[in-house]
Amino acid sequence: MKTFNKSSLLYGGLALILGIILGGLFFGDSDVDLERHDHSENEEQTTEWTCSMHPQIRKNEPGDCPICGMDLIPLQESSTDLDPETIHMSPRALELAQVQTQKIGLGKVFKTIRLNGKLQADERRIYTQASHIPGRIEKLNLNFKGEAVQKGQVIAHVYSPELIQAQKELFEARKLEKTQPELFKAAQEKLTNWKLSKAQIQKILKADQPIEEFPILANVSGFVDAKEVQLGDYVQKGQSLYRIANLSNLWLLWDVYESDLVWIKAGDSIQYQIASLPGKEYHGTISYIDPVIDPKTRVAQARVEQSNPHNLLKPEMFAKGLVKAKDAKSDSALIVPKTAVMWTGERSVVYVMYKSDNGLDFKMREVLLGPDLGSSYVLISGLEAGEEIAVNGTFSIDAAAQLAGKASMMNPEGGQAHQAHNHGTMDMPEMSSKSQEPLDIMNEESSTQAIEELMLGYFKLKDALVADNLKQAQEVLKTFLKDLEDVDMTQFKGAGHQLWMQESRKMKEGLMSMANSRNLEEMRIHFIEVSNSAVQLVENFPPVQGSWYIQHCPMADANNGADWLSKSKEIRNPYFGASMLTCGEISKTLKN
Repeated sequence: MKTFNKSSLLYGGLALILGIILGGLFFGDSDVDLERHDHSENEEQTTEWTCSMHPQIRKNEPGDCPICGMDLIPLQESSTDLDPETIHMSPRALELAQVQTQKIGLGKVFKTIRLNGKLQADERRIYTQASHIPGRIEKLNLNFKGEAVQKGQVIAHVYSPELIQAQKELFEARKLEKTQPELFKAAQEKLTNWKLSKAQIQKILKADQPIEEFPILANVSGFVDAKEVQLGDYVQKGQSLYRIANLSNLWLLWDVYESDLVWIKAGDSIQYQIASLPGKEYHGTISYIDPVIDPKTRVAQARVEQSNPHNLLKPEMFAKGLVKAKDAKSDSALIVPKTAVMWTGERSVVYVMYKSDNGLDFKMREVLLGPDLGSSYVLISGLEAGEEIAVNGTFSIDAAAQLAGKASMMNPEGGQAHQAHNHGTMDMPEMSSKSQEPLDIMNEESSTQAIEELMLGYFKLKDALVADNLKQAQEVLKTFLKDLEDVDMTQFKGAGHQLWMQESRKMKEGLMSMANSRNLEEMRIHFIEVSNSAVQLVENFPPVQGSWYIQHCPMADANNGADWLSKSKEIRNPYFGASMLTCGEISKTLKN
């Protein structure tokens, strides 16, 4: 009995242990297979990571780019179910590219126009002070330009043989006054025709002898604008001695570019400041606009009349003004921000946003633009109210479209995906482009030479702006942009590589904005950004031979001041051209 029980217990225990082992094997293998299956599926769905600057880099996990050290970003599919021509961007990609969007809607059609002007004498108050007596100049009482003069003041003395003879005839006619009064009256009128007053004639008769040096009296009050004779000169009757300007009322002449003429009209109000009287604001009304454009400067002048009772204002003083102009045709229209528009020279395009389950999609669309409103354009066609477009980061979206072979600004038909590096979507800590202390960069001869060769295009662009030559600037822009794209970035190492990537991107954006500009004034605004990046690059990669100069104009950029580079010490201002050619100073000399 005991033997049976022990055997039963032994067999039962062995069966239990065997069941546990077998169950573990069966269930364990099932879990492993499931785990392996899931892992296999995850491997198939693994996100591929790339560098926004070097899309040829492909990795299966996040990390740093082996070329530039930037964080890798998820590689997105290049097509969506909505439209094969859209470019898909995930929230992470949008953040890296700093993309911002805005809905298109109706807005007021007005433009804030900045004008540069200069005070001038009122042409209606410039007088010629002539001699009414022929003879020789014996005395001049006004001897230099700018000297004040009052009406009735003696300004010169003239010796006139003809006047002496006329006075003798007066004395002879007085003897016959009772018998021939008409003769005596005619002798007096002869002197009156020479602008002698009755008091002067009576003084001559009382003295009973001719006056040899006769005084010339000022006809008006003002300031000597020009002295036109010298002591001892012989003058004819009616010949000019001085030009006198009355400065109690001045003209303020504003330069209006061709593109702004459609906005500005007589009767518009203008708010302005005089550069030499800071802190004081003036208000005026445009009274007249030139009917013709100056062929050299390509501007027409608008006139504002300014009273000057205390002579605080002087001709040739500079002024800056603002005109808030309205469109006479319509009060409201569809408005598109200027930052959203990319202009190729022949057509203007924007990127329209579409929402999807996986993020946002963008598609390029051509638009027709109307008047330039300063920071925006009037939209003629191409978009509907309520559509949402990219207003910031458009160049990054366009670069992604080019890499994916989609339709883009420079390639509207699309094409094979590119594997070149993209200068438009860099993600790195921003540094100010204003002049600062150079970085600790190990410069190689190749990198310095690359910067020097690139700057040749910069100097040509600067010279075109100095010469007020819009056509030349547009031509130089094309080659400058190509030269910038062709620079081999592998020449720059370490901190120099990061600096190049940042500043070349900013320079490209500035050049593209210049290419989208419709006039010199807009170009000069965006040239500030190009110059800031050029200064940063040259400060850190100084020229091998000779010296270059950072020059500064305190009045550029709405009196905020702006820098530019020059190979010469001579100041030639690209921000104002001929209107303020020599405004500026050398702020720093660069040499290796």
